[in-house]
Amino acid sequence: MNNLVFGINAGWCAVIIVTVCYLILFTEKLNRAVVALLAAVIMIFSGILTQAEAFSGIDFNTISLLAGMMIIVGITEKSGLFQFVAVWGTKKTRAHPVGIMVVLTAVTAFFSAFLDNVTTVLLIVPVTFQITQKLKINPFPYLILEIFAANIGGTATLIGDPPNILIGSALQLSFMDFVINLTPVVVVCMFILIGTFVLIWRKSLTTTLRNRTNVLKMDELKCITDKKLLIKSLSVLTLVVAGFISAEYIHIANGVIALLGAAVLLLLYTFGDNHQKRDQKTAEAFNMIDWTTIFFFCGLFMIVHGLEVTGMLQKLGQWFIDLTDGSIQKSTFLILGSSALLSSAIDNIPFVATMIPMLVSTEPAMGGREAMMPVWWALSLGACFGGNGTLIGASANVIVAGLAQREGHPISFLRFLIWAMPVMIVSIIISAAYLYLKYFL
Repeated sequence: MNNLVFGINAGWCAVIIVTVCYLILFTEKLNRAVVALLAAVIMIFSGILTQAEAFSGIDFNTISLLAGMMIIVGITEKSGLFQFVAVWGTKKTRAHPVGIMVVLTAVTAFFSAFLDNVTTVLLIVPVTFQITQKLKINPFPYLILEIFAANIGGTATLIGDPPNILIGSALQLSFMDFVINLTPVVVVCMFILIGTFVLIWRKSLTTTLRNRTNVLKMDELKCITDKKLLIKSLSVLTLVVAGFISAEYIHIANGVIALLGAAVLLLLYTFGDNHQKRDQKTAEAFNMIDWTTIFFFCGLFMIVHGLEVTGMLQKLGQWFIDLTDGSIQKSTFLILGSSALLSSAIDNIPFVATMIPMLVSTEPAMGGREAMMPVWWALSLGACFGGNGTLIGASANVIVAGLAQREGHPISFLRFLIWAMPVMIVSIIISAAYLYLKYFL
């Protein structure tokens, strides 16, 4: 690495590149993968990073985990499993509008713990429109509650939200580490969220017996498009989750487990097909990978590594230690609040990707990894829950707004904000209380 780049200190040059990159990402005027990759290439051409250093900064465990789970979820989706669960749960409530709200919200939260949030809402929201149209009721409370549930539910596990994948991979945390430390607060937040919405909306969510009968006539079995694929997908999903849970004991990385699951499911999915059909289905499965997200992560890892090798993140870490006086308690609540606030305005992925090496650099001065764990959990909770703060706070929010616009039920930024900001603030307060009781009382 050169000490000077175009006459500018290499560290500050890296800061300028990352800052410009993040500002462009914030405007959403250009594709985020293109922006991140361009910034990474500029760092290489400027001499801040060598090509080898740039590639060494990519966390391939994270990339493998993302790609593997995208294939598994994409193939499983073809079986109709997720729609079946939503319709089946709805019928169990006897098509009562409030009961449906509770069930769809719970299903969204549960699926989000194992699928990415965008996939979850893409599966649940169309079913929601179908049901609310038959009941002839306002879909708005269902939609915003599903957004909140997707972002909160995804916080519960290692694979539920990209920030958790980043944190888990960087710190080599297990699937059960996230379940044990984050699922309790997620469950509390979901109970309070659902209970509050039921109290607010129960009187306005009314329909006729005829409309409820129309919903009860829906056949959930018709949602299952391929029973054999359903069995194969459920079997592989179960084994993959079991692999995640036992990963710390068998000493195999989560990314490898996800790729193994994807390969096995691909084998089962294409087994017995002729050569042409097998190749076609395999190509379709690889197209299920969101390559924009994959290359965005690659570019992001490289530019953050540029900040790391120039020592700028270490300087930021020292500033953070000075600001908090080296106090774990102060650090925990500062990270929780600031990450929630920033993640409601900007993409939480680049924010968390930048924060991870910065916080890692502070660990020796703060008492080591074990002492810093409250801070790491605060980062996860703040970044994931902060996505509920605004309509642009998380990708799932934007997707639902787009689907609602298409169906003739637009969700404005301000209308969403009125509901979202209190939900985000309350969830962060609950998180703060949880972290205090667990670590500092």
